[in-house]
Parts: sequence; C-alpha cells; structure tokens
Amino acid sequence: MKQSDIIDRTNQVTAQIYKPLPVVLAKGEGAWVWDTDGTRYLDCLAAYSAVNQGHAHPKIIDALSEQAAALSLTSRAFHNDKMGVFLEKLCALTDMDMAIPMNSGAEAVETAIKAMRLWGYKTKNIPENSAEILVASQNFHGRTTTIVSFSSEAEYKEHFGPLTGGFTTIPYGDAAALRSAIGPNTAGFLVEPIQGESGIVVPPDGYMADIREICTQHQILLAVDEIQTGLGRTGALLACDHDKTRPDLLMLGKALSGGVYPVSACLGTRDVMGLFKPGMHGSTYGGNPLASAVGMAALDVITDECLPTKAALQGARLMEALTTLNSPHIQEVRGKGLMIGVELNGPARPFCETLMAEHQILVKETHENVIRIAPPLVIDEGQMTLLIDGLRSILSKP
Repeated sequence: MKQSDIIDRTNQVTAQIYKPLPVVLAKGEGAWVWDTDGTRYLDCLAAYSAVNQGHAHPKIIDALSEQAAALSLTSRAFHNDKMGVFLEKLCALTDMDMAIPMNSGAEAVETAIKAMRLWGYKTKNIPENSAEILVASQNFHGRTTTIVSFSSEAEYKEHFGPLTGGFTTIPYGDAAALRSAIGPNTAGFLVEPIQGESGIVVPPDGYMADIREICTQHQILLAVDEIQTGLGRTGALLACDHDKTRPDLLMLGKALSGGVYPVSACLGTRDVMGLFKPGMHGSTYGGNPLASAVGMAALDVITDECLPTKAALQGARLMEALTTLNSPHIQEVRGKGLMIGVELNGPARPFCETLMAEHQILVKETHENVIRIAPPLVIDEGQMTLLIDGLRSILSKP
C-alpha cells in the first residue's frame, strides 16, 4: 500500500490532534528508522526523547519478551516480583527515597500535584482546599484537564473549561519572581529544568540551584518535571544534576522504558511520599511486572553505555556546528546535551520537510518557528556528521 493511502486511511478513523510529517514508519534500529517503502531515515526526534536508548535496543527488547512470556499484569491488588527491585534501582540512581509508578508523563505530573497538595495540608497546615501551586509561564506538563488549566497556551485549554484552579503562573527562569510569589498557602513550585515544548528554552545558569534554595527557605516543595530532560538527554542523568540540585518531587517518563512500553514515575522524599495511604491514589497498570522489567533494562542501558556522557559530547559538537553556521534563517540556537532548539526567523515546518525529503533526516518543528533536534543518545560520529551536513545544507541557503 502506498504511504499516501495509509495516511488517508488513518485520517479517516483518527481524530486530527497531531500534524505529523508525511512519512509512514515501519521499522527502527538504533538511530535509524525505515518507512514502508524501505527508505532509511536518521531519527533526530527520538519520539520526543522517549527513545534515548535507540530503537529496538536488544537488551530492552529481550527484557520485554522474557517478562511478557512470564507475567505481564497483576494490578496493585497483589505484589509482583519486579516492581520493588525496579523502583529500588530508580530511587538509588536519582537519589530519591520513594516512588509511585505510573504509565504516562501526565499521570506522573498529576501524582506530583496530589503530593504537593497532600503535603501542604498534612505538613504545612494550609487550610483545606486553599493550597496554591506555582507554575512557570510557557510550561508544558501534559494534556489532562487539570494540567492544561495552568498552561500559557490558549489552544491547549480553549473549549475545555471549566478550568481547574489552585495554580499561579510566574515568569520562567526568574528566581526573584518565585521568591516574590510565595505566600502562606503556597505548597510547591512545579517546573521544567529546560522547557521543551515552548521551544527548548534554557534558564539562566544556576537557576535550579537558586530556586532550590528559595523553596527550602520558604518551606515549599520543589517539583521538577524531567519527563523530557531526564535520563541522559541533557548530558547528565538528570538536568537537575547540572546545578547539583535535588528536588522534593521528581517526575520521569518517556525514556524510562526506552520507548517500548508506557512507564513513568513520580519520585520523592520520604516525608512527602510517606503521606500517601491506601486508597488515596492508584493505577491498574502502574508498576506492573512488564513495565518494571522494561524499566530496569532501560536504566541499565543508560548507565552501562554511558549515554549521558555521549549526549554531552555529541551535543557539544552539534551546538558548535550550529552556532558557527552562517545562516540567514537562524535567530538563536539553544539547548544542552542532545536537547537542542534552532529558532528561525520564519516557520520551521518547511525546513523539517526539506530535511526529510532531501536528506532523509527526521526532525520536527515546535512553537512554529523552532526546529527541535533530539536524536537517540546512541547516535554515533558518522550519523552526527550526516545530521550536521544536512542542517548546514538547508539552513545555509537564502
């Protein structure tokens, strides 16, 4: 079947909530993907950082297959033999005490919101139903009705009201604004260490350390969304690590499974997570043995193959190439590690389409005029050369 026919057939039964590039992918391995015609592409989006370990990593696929043949789901009505050891490994790697396993990134964020409010009422003694959570402007934390309620993007929340209250927005990257906004009913601050969907926006150096100090001084929780930035993407295991910052709550997802199964988690300190009691929260699939086995393998690949270090080295090479490129189209290049945004002085979509058609490289626009570049962290020197040459070709032309 022609790719155009597959796309037309899909569109007949799929609500149009995305605008994908016109390619139909059927196979992946490492940093490569193939379409249904057999054309090979260099994947430089990595499923929005879910495929940090590369497509179809053998160790992760083996863990998936072996566990699927043994036991996939018990629900949390019973214990299973994989969840505990998975969360033990995850907590040790991230220097957190306890975790609640979930499935999607948005569910991890919803869990953190509950945790902040619960701590606010139980520990800080905020009057019931009065807890305030501070969020950053231009944030993206997911698509649930609660989360879109505090989005800065009108299209994310228009026609989805009534919106959920209890959130106050402050400027991103401005530690002084955080200090000024904290009030007696503030329970916590929810923030991304680098904003992905808003165009790869990097805060000033030291921002995470500054807000950590402010949150501690004012007795509020720091909740950091590392669903996109975490697990090696920025050149450290966590983006927080660049500022040697430990949050009170940490959200992970995407690469927590290497892209083969939905796995997420909200991690936190014991004094926060220990407040949850049976019946307060849950997930039928969260922490299932299949997810846990996959998660353990995904973490092993990240550490055994030194993927954060590889991201730092390859990211530095890509940043140097982009920042020294004499292009009439580039306004700014931003990023850290292999999470890079190229802001253009016009729409980014045509450049993404040209890169795909002429160079067989897949990237995607974000915020209309930014090219998002986030290849699998296993990308090698030769593949990086292909990416740099392709970007130089399309961005150097008038």
